Amino acid sequence: MNITKQNLEKAVNENIISSEQSTKLLEFLNKHPSTAAKFDFTHVLYYIGGMIAIGAMTLFMTLGWESFGGTGIVFISLLYGAAGLKLTNIFKSKGLAIPAGICGTFVIALTPLAVYGLQHALGVWPDDSVYREYHRYIQWHWLYMELSTLAVGVIIAWKYKYPFLIMPIAVTLWYLTMDIVVMINGGDYSWELRKLVSLYAGLLMIALAFWVDIRSHNKADYSFWLYLFGVISFWGGMSLQHSDSELSKFIYFTINLVMIFIGVLIVRRIFVIFGAIGCSGYIGYLASHIFKDSWLFPITLTLLGLFVIYLGVAWQKNELYITAKARKYLPTPLRELLESKHG
Repeated sequence: MNITKQNLEKAVNENIISSEQSTKLLEFLNKHPSTAAKFDFTHVLYYIGGMIAIGAMTLFMTLGWESFGGTGIVFISLLYGAAGLKLTNIFKSKGLAIPAGICGTFVIALTPLAVYGLQHALGVWPDDSVYREYHRYIQWHWLYMELSTLAVGVIIAWKYKYPFLIMPIAVTLWYLTMDIVVMINGGDYSWELRKLVSLYAGLLMIALAFWVDIRSHNKADYSFWLYLFGVISFWGGMSLQHSDSELSKFIYFTINLVMIFIGVLIVRRIFVIFGAIGCSGYIGYLASHIFKDSWLFPITLTLLGLFVIYLGVAWQKNELYITAKARKYLPTPLRELLESKHG
């Protein structure tokens, strides 16, 4: 919860704390700012600046860098990396966790460029592809860059323990799964294969995120980026599947409902957002194709919506009793995770 001056004034008015305590608490909070990301102007500036710097060395890399040659690219990458680590340590010493995490992420994002340059310098680069294609195309020989990025990412995340450091690790895991499957499959780049890889890789990443969530829920939110890319990958791969079967479409709708339930259960909005999009898409399909001439369909949907609202009211009245009963049957790690989310 974001504690504001207005919150403290209300607490004073309710005689919960004294005016003197309110003043001292506000001074303490101002001296020790929260390390959690939040939507204010300072943090927006942090992330805009960080993403510009990271994007410059990844997505927006120009062909002009090829003129430096492999050795030059390695040297510049190491120079940038050293500067990034220096800034990470400076911000960490000042208690500025957000910019420290962003600078550490910048260092991880430099790793594939450095490995690309090293492979060119050693004369082992296998074809005419260039670094800027790394974030756009699937190639088997990106594997060295991806494995190196994972190694550096794990080391830096272990040393500094900032949640944002998991972001490039999650992206690299996503890239890695696609490239490995293409390599194993003999260079098959078919669209059908990509959709299936995306779906199953997303499931694996969600499972990894859940494991990380259970292990670290009382420390920091290290699983956020894994959940984000896992859900996007899984839901995207699933939604792009084509089927003429009404049963398959209904199963798709059911999976999206389950995603909403899971999102509410573990307090992860990304599940709820994509689950709601999927459910809306299925209902739109029913309205425009199956029941397009039916006057009863809108009435049925209205009644269904009212019934869902009724379920919400009933749940609110009995939530504590139901959750207390249900949690008794859950494994201890999962029960602790849910209690940390809901109390």
